[in-house]
Amino acid sequence: MFPEYRDLITRLKGEGSNTRFLNLFERHNELDHQIKAMEGHDAGAIHSEIETLKKEKLRVKDELYTILRQEATVGK
Repeated sequence: MFPEYRDLITRLKGEGSNTRFLNLFERHNELDHQIKAMEGHDAGAIHSEIETLKKEKLRVKDELYTILRQEATVGK
């Protein structure tokens, strides 16, 4: 995820000062694991749940990207 920000992600995770970033990063990983686990058992009812989780994951990813862009600007 966001290879162009790999160093910045590592720094933000290591510093631990941006709790919003850390919480979103953790939530993104949790959603990713949930989706992968559910896709292995994809049935009709589960399909809509997977789609909901994917939308949430995308929303979280968008927020992470916004934070990374802001942090990259501040760091210059």
